[in-house]
Amino acid sequence: MVGPASGAHPADGFPGESAVTKFAARSIQENGTITLPFGTGRTAPVAVDDVARVVTTVLRDPAPRVGHAYELARPRMVDMTEMAEDVSQALERPVSYVDVPLDRWRAEVLATAGLPRHIEQHLATILIRLHEENRYDDASDDVERVAGVPAQTMEAFVAARRDFYLG
Repeated sequence: MVGPASGAHPADGFPGESAVTKFAARSIQENGTITLPFGTGRTAPVAVDDVARVVTTVLRDPAPRVGHAYELARPRMVDMTEMAEDVSQALERPVSYVDVPLDRWRAEVLATAGLPRHIEQHLATILIRLHEENRYDDASDDVERVAGVPAQTMEAFVAARRDFYLG
């Protein structure tokens, strides 16, 4: 997943099949929640397919884009409660967001995932803390402006991957 303004995210799609997304999918399957320590931070995660469309467009015709920077995000900002509502609609079942303290989530979820320590630290700092601090609050229409196709909605992304989220 590429986040707005801040650059690359450790996730690979929104919410893709990154480590954090796998944790979210597991909690959706187990108890109908997205249990993460994101607080009330807002985000506009972009689908990996949209990133690929933008990159392909730029590579096919780079000249007019030299010196330009693109904010790869969706045009709609959401907090995790709103994201859970989008996921709920896509999966046609109730899904809610449960905010948990970072230290508890690290001990109960992240530490048991078998990830290398530096990846665990990266997820906790770059993804979790920056979301919690609302550092990803920056929507953009650059996907559509560059690739000519609107950024994929969260609902469409999740609906196309129902099996992943429902197990």
